[in-house]
Amino acid sequence: MDYRHLGGSGMLVSAVAYGNWVTHGSQVDQEAATACVRAALDAGITTFDTADVYAETRAEEALGAALKGVRREGVEICTKVYFPTGPGKNDRGLSRKHIMESINGSLRRLGTDYVDLYQAHRYDYATPLEETMEALADVVHAGKAHYIGVSEWKPQEIRAAAQLARELKIRLVSNQPQYSLLWRVIEPEIVPVCQELGIGQIVWSPLAQGVLTGKYKPGRQPPSGSRATDTNGGSDAVAGWMRDEVLARVQELVPLAAEAGMSLATLSLAWVLRNTNVSSAIVGASRPEQIVENAKAADVTLDDELVRRVDKILDPVVERDPERIDVFAERP
Repeated sequence: MDYRHLGGSGMLVSAVAYGNWVTHGSQVDQEAATACVRAALDAGITTFDTADVYAETRAEEALGAALKGVRREGVEICTKVYFPTGPGKNDRGLSRKHIMESINGSLRRLGTDYVDLYQAHRYDYATPLEETMEALADVVHAGKAHYIGVSEWKPQEIRAAAQLARELKIRLVSNQPQYSLLWRVIEPEIVPVCQELGIGQIVWSPLAQGVLTGKYKPGRQPPSGSRATDTNGGSDAVAGWMRDEVLARVQELVPLAAEAGMSLATLSLAWVLRNTNVSSAIVGASRPEQIVENAKAADVTLDDELVRRVDKILDPVVERDPERIDVFAERP
């Protein structure tokens, strides 16, 4: 496993991180979740990403249970705040009230005294940025988080937050955007700003919700048990990629990966990790063997000619529009 600095911080994270969105607490039971986490640890993965909203808070509980007994200092636990965690009007957003209540809830569910990274899951247009950053600074100064990050924020929002973080004596070290061979919207604007500010990317959906494993075939029904058949949110997440024009081009990559001696999933993850601004790529799993396969990408260096051939095949279906950042204009 390769270990990289999280942005400009001194903390190292595993190049491949394990995330439990859609899986823990919904798609798989606790026994399977624990097996996947233990397989991740055996593969050298030390970075685990979750959020208070995943599976209506059950994902944090599942991760905490799976990590029970693991040396706390040997792992990096990352969680998030913003989306609704209850029915109340203040059970959402980035107000001081919700941040302070949410961090305590997350720590309780995770079974830990602190998280290594606390991330603002979206920008909250209903709360002054100063209020949000001051609350996050108090979380850090109280020892409940070591670092702070954001997820799917616009370039100007990241820049403003980084300035406030410096004034408040804390470190904004990461951004968590979607990024993959098919989704490259962060490259024109987000990456340059983050490189300038010492902010690293912890990217989600580097396999485009499983599409870049090659398991979905054009004109065919999704395999039984796959994310595309999950009724707890997984099918909605992958729906945007389930177009025959996309699936057909992805299938053209399968022989290229085989020719290079790797699976398509490994090739796809290795491509994401080529970006020097990427600190870690988050993968999920419902079976331990998926983790073992994904972890291999950290040790792969792709040939420039192979990358050129892959780009040529995918070019017509790649999304590059920087305006496609996943922004919520209003709180859910």
